[in-house]
Amino acid sequence: MSITPPSAAKTDAKKTDAAKTDERGASGIVHARLANGLEIVVIPDRRTPVVTHMVWYRNGSADDPFGKSGIAHFLEHLMFKGTHEHPQGEFSNLVAELGGQENAFTSYDYTAYFQRIGKEHLPTLMAFEADRMTNLVLSDEVVAPERDVVLEERRMRTENDPSAQLDEAVQAALFPHHPYGTPIIGWGHEIESLGREDALAYYHRFYTPENAVLIVAGDIDAETVVALAKETYGRIPARSDAPQRLRPREPEPRAHRLVSLADEKVEQPTHERVFLVPSYKTARPGEAETLEVLAHVLGGGPSSVLYDALVVDQKIAVNAGAYYMGSALDDTRLWIFATPAPGVELARLDAAIDRQLEAFVAAEVGADDLNRAKTRLVADAVYAQDNQVSLARWYGESLATGLSVEDVAAWPDRIDAVTAADLVAAARKWLDKRRAVTGFLLPKDTAELAA
Repeated sequence: MSITPPSAAKTDAKKTDAAKTDERGASGIVHARLANGLEIVVIPDRRTPVVTHMVWYRNGSADDPFGKSGIAHFLEHLMFKGTHEHPQGEFSNLVAELGGQENAFTSYDYTAYFQRIGKEHLPTLMAFEADRMTNLVLSDEVVAPERDVVLEERRMRTENDPSAQLDEAVQAALFPHHPYGTPIIGWGHEIESLGREDALAYYHRFYTPENAVLIVAGDIDAETVVALAKETYGRIPARSDAPQRLRPREPEPRAHRLVSLADEKVEQPTHERVFLVPSYKTARPGEAETLEVLAHVLGGGPSSVLYDALVVDQKIAVNAGAYYMGSALDDTRLWIFATPAPGVELARLDAAIDRQLEAFVAAEVGADDLNRAKTRLVADAVYAQDNQVSLARWYGESLATGLSVEDVAAWPDRIDAVTAADLVAAARKWLDKRRAVTGFLLPKDTAELAA
């Protein structure tokens, strides 16, 4: 889920004014920071006696050193290989024995580790997670087999999947200068070169308390969480100032690019168009919220502009939609996608999308369409609060991409402030085809590939 532009980070424990109570009467979200720089967010949820414990590191695949793509994701795998105090498998086995769940994930801008478990086990989780924040043990005997696991993961998810191959090619064309153009898992030939020293160097740079955010959601009070964090994470000394993530800015695009891929595995052609747009972090005030609503009006379901025109009215597509990936540290993407009806060429579908976008910026957005989109977006945010993991992830993703707790709380009001004129202006400014890369996925030997 995406949220609003950043405001100044808070450095002391406090309640967020905009989130003191919700409709269930839950107490407010508390934001704190330890002396070593670890940021803490506590999200009370009294409905069940469980907690979700997440540690987010402000590093992702876009922070991989040049020529070492995939190291952030590779290190995520290696973080389960044990420490001096707790050998490989002990942490995961304990979580399972206690009836909990765990997982981890790497994105472009962050890496996160989480567990969901009975609240009485939170001190144990914190002790284990704090231990592997600073005491990871790696040997060549552990690293080499895990590298093979990652390579196999890449083969299964990308090299054997034409749609994933097309997506990689589209992203590389959209971001030829910025590291968002490199896949999160890394390029295969660079993964093959990753070794123990690469992993440890990356670990020592990014896996530090001053570069981490602790999110705890569940049936527990903030005072207890902060006290436990001091006893565990608080013992880890800050190594230095948090790493500065200095990335090259993508130059303004000037020409539309078309990427086509034909493969014998493809049975159903698909169309995607990806625009380079600002994120919540890089946008001007109100601009990201407008893009969020714009994507929903254009392609947020069966009542959206593109679905109604291409699927219901013209019947040249069986599906059509749009999506804005607002949570990013740097400029990001807005997708428009469609699946053609049988016998409809992708070039014809592409031209129809052009016409719909031209018509959109030339007309007025209906009040009903605008209000429906805003209501649905805010409703989805409210529904997300019924899921501990989703709510914790919303806050973690926001803080890991440069935003604040206050930004999350203010998001519904900022969505509500978007006007019909804002949508048309944003579409005219950002949905210029010269800012986009279009991807065609086709069956092998399709004549359209040469078009």
